[in-house]
Amino acid sequence: MKRLLTWLTGVVLMTGLIAGLTLPASVHAEDDLVGKYSGNEIRNVVDDKIAEREGKVDLNNSSVRRFQQFPGMYPTMAGKIVLGGPYNSVDDVLELDLSERQKELFSKYRDNFTVTPPAIALNEGDDRINDGQYR
Repeated sequence: MKRLLTWLTGVVLMTGLIAGLTLPASVHAEDDLVGKYSGNEIRNVVDDKIAEREGKVDLNNSSVRRFQQFPGMYPTMAGKIVLGGPYNSVDDVLELDLSERQKELFSKYRDNFTVTPPAIALNEGDDRINDGQYR
């Protein structure tokens, strides 16, 4: 009985392997659901959102880690900003419960920030607070 079970398991695994190698790849979703195709480049919603911010930190769609480049903002003030959104303009951050020093610090770096509409792909779960990147 044990030998029969082993043999059947082997046959099932080999059949699955052969089927996986010979059958065509899975059908792709339609372009408007997955992303946009232009030339040789496939883009999705996240790529478009990153391009939209033009090298600035998007206050509605960035994780706290993006604030590390601004001395004094990471992690405390960055956490307040990320949790305080969504924002309609960059100046909406000044309406948060910030100390005078934090307001001055934000004003110092204000030109490095932008606001775009929140995207679920960039705001899902707790990824904005802990994006899983560790040193």
